[in-house]
Amino acid sequence: MSNNHTLNPEINLSDWREKEKNALELSKIVGELSYDKSIDLILFRRDLNDVRPSELIQFHTYCKNYTDKIVDVDLTLKIAKEIQKLSQLGSSRIDIGKLATEWLHSDQSDLSSFINKNLAGGMNNSSTESHRDVVLYGFGRIGRLVARRLISNTGRGQQLRLRAIVIRPGMKDRMEEFQKRMSLLESDSIHGNFRGTITIHAEQSQIEINGNLIHMIFASDPAEIDYTKYGIDNAILIDNTGMWDTKEKLSAHLRPGIAQVILTAPGKDIPNIVVGVNQDIVNTDTDKIFCAASCTTNAIVPLIHVMDKEFGIEKGHIETVHAYTSDQNLLDNFHRKPRRGRSAPINMVITSTGAASAVAKVLPHLKGKLTGNAVRVPVPNVSLAILNLTLGKTTTVEEILNSMKKAAYYGDLAEQIQYSSSNEYVSSNAVGSTVASVLDAPSTILSNDGKTVTLYAWYDNEFGYSCQVVRFAKYVAKVRRFTYY
Repeated sequence: MSNNHTLNPEINLSDWREKEKNALELSKIVGELSYDKSIDLILFRRDLNDVRPSELIQFHTYCKNYTDKIVDVDLTLKIAKEIQKLSQLGSSRIDIGKLATEWLHSDQSDLSSFINKNLAGGMNNSSTESHRDVVLYGFGRIGRLVARRLISNTGRGQQLRLRAIVIRPGMKDRMEEFQKRMSLLESDSIHGNFRGTITIHAEQSQIEINGNLIHMIFASDPAEIDYTKYGIDNAILIDNTGMWDTKEKLSAHLRPGIAQVILTAPGKDIPNIVVGVNQDIVNTDTDKIFCAASCTTNAIVPLIHVMDKEFGIEKGHIETVHAYTSDQNLLDNFHRKPRRGRSAPINMVITSTGAASAVAKVLPHLKGKLTGNAVRVPVPNVSLAILNLTLGKTTTVEEILNSMKKAAYYGDLAEQIQYSSSNEYVSSNAVGSTVASVLDAPSTILSNDGKTVTLYAWYDNEFGYSCQVVRFAKYVAKVRRFTYY
């Protein structure tokens, strides 16, 4: 819709009403595609399902960060309608922002033919297996956010289905404990209210969340559970406790009904996997134990991978300005680790991080080239990674940012890296981001000799990481759909 008119209150309001009507129609198509065909539409990494019309319009204003063309609701609605006509398009996840940009840059005149040609890879797609059951072992910060992500992505239930949550009993009154556990899922101080309904069936020890019936299993040890008794078979168990970090210890989860285990923390004798970079090194047919690495590893490895591939990395230092975690004390008290005993909400705390050594576990050729440290700061979520890298060749800021922009828009790292050109981006902007990290492009610094660069990247160390865990679970489960990013 053109903005080339004289400013007039009536005209502007009329234009807005038309935009909202189109956005409402787009929202309806997005929902129908998701629930009827398991086709999810996104707009430059932003999920469009269950989003208000005014929010959809707002999402379109961010398109300027990705393309020099105007991508408005009128165009994305037309594209969504064409996708809806594709009866042979299988389960998929499609970026209509990318499609819109490519259409605007093309010399084609038939949108229908353009959409058919570009989405041909998803036609009659039957490469994915039937759905897989998921069990969450532990229900803390990461466990609850993984649950949110799994449930919001259930759709027709053709990918991952959350079937059970295992927790250590904390109260004698099970009903009261159910209510307390679910209240934490329902309302989160950082990530807001859960979108949907939660019903407790205490007598059956089940929770119903947006139509998903989920068993609540109380156990103090993995060996106590036979998951087949709950109708669970060939499931993937995601361990969110951090209590076990070796293959031998995690193997205790391989109980009846559980086929594979994913650890949501750094593993000692298990390959640390960052989806988008090195997931190909695991064998999903024969391997049983997997590791999704740490939130910081997931945030920095994609960026380091791009820089090393494009410019070569001779050496570097990684400093993370990290949100405080539940491992620290709310008030000053004894702690086994240095400094962490001091009150987290009112202190900056220098502490160690395994981020640098973890990079070498993902990218072995960088072993010994990177150092790292961390400063815990008084924010409850979203961290900042500062990467100071000495490169193998002379370059310019423009070349570096172009490489990052390309990686963020296309290819294997489109889900992992977001590119921000805003000079006003702060930590709270990254809350709820689904990517592993957001490159703060305007903050990039290059030395005068063009060989040492400092990159700044924000990351939601809770939700962004949880989204990476779910992506890895889909990869392990072989339920990854056709994607168009």
